[in-house]
Amino acid sequence: MEIRHLRYFLAVAEEKNFTRAAQRLFIAQPPLSRQIQQLEEELGVPLFEKGSRPLRLTEAGKFFQVHAQNMLEKLADMKTMTQRVGKIGQTLSIGYVASTLYGLLPEIVRLFREANQGVHITFHEMTTMEQMRGLKDGSIDVGFGRVVLEDPSIRRILLREERLIVALPLGHRLAEQERPIRLIELLPENLIVYPKAPRPSFADQVLAAFSAHSLRPENVMEVRELHIAIGMVAAGQGISIVPDSLQGMKRSDVLYREIEDMHAVSPILFNVRLMDQSDELRNILKTIYSIYDARGIAHVKEEL
Repeated sequence: MEIRHLRYFLAVAEEKNFTRAAQRLFIAQPPLSRQIQQLEEELGVPLFEKGSRPLRLTEAGKFFQVHAQNMLEKLADMKTMTQRVGKIGQTLSIGYVASTLYGLLPEIVRLFREANQGVHITFHEMTTMEQMRGLKDGSIDVGFGRVVLEDPSIRRILLREERLIVALPLGHRLAEQERPIRLIELLPENLIVYPKAPRPSFADQVLAAFSAHSLRPENVMEVRELHIAIGMVAAGQGISIVPDSLQGMKRSDVLYREIEDMHAVSPILFNVRLMDQSDELRNILKTIYSIYDARGIAHVKEEL
């Protein structure tokens, strides 16, 4: 069985017609029919129902279609990722979710740049989901995200769990308290979460923190981006739960308070292509851990 057999089979399965599939593949119909026949003989089962018009897949054909499509997609991913790995050393493209810019990411990149001056660095704001696609299509080399997404082509390294805090408008009743705030105290508030899409997202992590304590906010407002959520808080439209690093986003009309409850955390994830062990990626990971160690930030060290 060769790759062309998979391509030919999928074309016929999608077009449901040998003539149209042959035109799509830019080959004559007789050779296409022979290739499909050879494939069925090798598998030992029919893939198409005999005499059906339009062509219909057998149960074995439906099963084969799903796995053939997955295999071709994996081959395409392998090609783009291999090409990108070969270019590392000249450039390092970093995908990031917006909230990480208020934390240690700028310092991490600055120190890495100082130690690796021959590497050209580019930044790309992306959701964690977009980072997964970017790693696979070669548009980025590493991603800093917050949402755990399963993908066999991607390796996730948990850098640390960041505390969540509450953003409150100036003059809010809870802002006068210096003690940590309990999630149950926030239930009557208008809770502003972000991003609105795509999901899953940081918004789901915030709602999960409530669910972990069998709590459910009474009023939830979804907005597109982090800065919109903070702006709405400043306008007195509600409160928002954000990563602790957002305290660096200084505003005179927004106050931040700690959350007392357990599970009120958000992971910071280092996403890379599986088996990608370039010096650049190892060096940026070492830079991250050196900063954490210097600041006494708890983390579980993991190497590429």
